[in-house]
Amino acid sequence: MYINRQIESTILKHVKSPEIIGVVGPRQGGKTTLLRHIFTGIKNSRKSFLTFEDKKILDLFTHSTDDFIKKYVEPNEYLFLDEFHYAKQGGKTLKFIVDTHPVKIFISGSSAAELSIQAVKYLVGRIFLFNLFQLNFNEFLNFKKNLSQKIKLEQAFEEYAVYGGYPRVVLSETKEEKQLVLKNIYNTYFLREVKDILGLADDYKLTQMIKGLALQIGNLVEWNEIGNISELSFETIKTYANFLEKTYTCHFVKPFFKNKRTEIVKNPKIYFYDTGLRNYVVDDFRTLDKRNDGGFLLENVFSLELIKHEIKFNFWRSKKQAEVDFVVSFKEGRKEAFEIKRKVYKNDQNSFSIISFKNQYPEIPVKIMDKTTLPDYFLKLPKL
Repeated sequence: MYINRQIESTILKHVKSPEIIGVVGPRQGGKTTLLRHIFTGIKNSRKSFLTFEDKKILDLFTHSTDDFIKKYVEPNEYLFLDEFHYAKQGGKTLKFIVDTHPVKIFISGSSAAELSIQAVKYLVGRIFLFNLFQLNFNEFLNFKKNLSQKIKLEQAFEEYAVYGGYPRVVLSETKEEKQLVLKNIYNTYFLREVKDILGLADDYKLTQMIKGLALQIGNLVEWNEIGNISELSFETIKTYANFLEKTYTCHFVKPFFKNKRTEIVKNPKIYFYDTGLRNYVVDDFRTLDKRNDGGFLLENVFSLELIKHEIKFNFWRSKKQAEVDFVVSFKEGRKEAFEIKRKVYKNDQNSFSIISFKNQYPEIPVKIMDKTTLPDYFLKLPKL
């Protein structure tokens, strides 16, 4: 079953352009499904869909480029190369192909880091890259609708916050199956890939680091605490953290500031790219009202919606401990600040943090939102 992804309409605008289309994103995020759907939709054209998980095809592309071109490039108008990141020097070969043959190429890869290393450095000016994340809330609801699952908006939002937006997780009918799928994604796809790329013989310290980060969502990252938990050096932690961000695991948010003397300017906050995966790491799938980290989890969900809609954001914190969760920069140039809470109370607008922020930035309006108002807000976010 295929459910439309919002990014699809943007990609389709470039089907006739000469540039390569690159789709990157996390494992199991739906890249192959999206490419196959686009492939099927191209009618009355010569086309091939290949995956570099097939070693024979990968070897032909890597070691016998001329034969690959004769077999798959010259006969086709469209060529789809799934799992392109397996081609270690693929970018150079791809540049030669697009420079010498009039074929439209689509590629996918499991991370922007891999594609940027293996392909993009050779393809400047020749490729359009698109991020395909896990489902956003609107896509999540469309999945539910197409599954003929009648579900209230509040109930849907609760499920989305706790189990995240991996398509295979959303398709699972029971909580047990959802948790099993998340376990499989974490162990089979994520840890194996990370171990291979980082060249780790033992992933224990890395898993401890990831758990430490998962327990800090919505907070300033405490690098010393991560070091104590994982027994990794500071330099190694920063290297791994950079890798985790580039492979769509964690997102580190920078502070918003104008005055270095009175505002936090360096320490980042952390959120995960999928709340279901994060909750698997900390082994907690309780509902929002039964967990101590419910407010932070809502913050994480809010951050994901902004990321998935390509909206830039920061957080604000003063050196006197006043803090606002999000300062959002919309594409049309306006800014808004957001406080995300488990429940909104009447006097929240008069809190020390919000008053401090308004005194510093009177031109930026502040909204306070909770789990009752967030779903409607998400549905009103502009489509890509």
